[in-house]
Amino acid sequence: MKTIHPKTNNITHNWHLIDADSRVLGRLASEIVRLLMGKNKVQYSPHADVGDFVVVINSEKIKVTGRKESQKKYYRHSGYPGALKTISYSKMKSEHPARIIELAVRGMMPKNRLRKVRMKRLRLVVGDKNPYVGKFNENEKEN
Repeated sequence: MKTIHPKTNNITHNWHLIDADSRVLGRLASEIVRLLMGKNKVQYSPHADVGDFVVVINSEKIKVTGRKESQKKYYRHSGYPGALKTISYSKMKSEHPARIIELAVRGMMPKNRLRKVRMKRLRLVVGDKNPYVGKFNENEKEN
C-alpha cells in the first residue's frame, strides 16, 4: 500500500460554524485547532495545509473555569527594556472579547510556518449574527 500525500488542488476547505455561548475557553480552543489543522480529515498530513474555515459567533460569551476571571493576565512585550504590558482577563473581555479566543487558539497551534496561514481561516464574530452565511453548505453540520 502506498502513502498518499494530499495535493493542493485536491484539498477542499469546508466551513464550520461554532457558537461560543457558555463554552469553556480551553475546550473550545482545542476543538477549533483540530478543525483549522484538518486533523478530523482522512487526508490529514502534518506538512500540508488541509484544514477548514471556522467561524465562531458569540465570542463575547465565552466562559473560564476557576478563578481565571479575576486572576488571568495577558502579557505582551515590544522588545524594549521595561516595555512589558499587562492586561487582565476582565479588561480584555470588555475591550476585545474575540482576541481572547484568538490568543488561546494561536497558543495551541504548532509553532511552524503553517500557523499564520491556518489562523487566517479563523473568523471571530462578536454577537450572534453570522456574516459568512453564503459560505456554508446545506449538508454541513453546525456546532
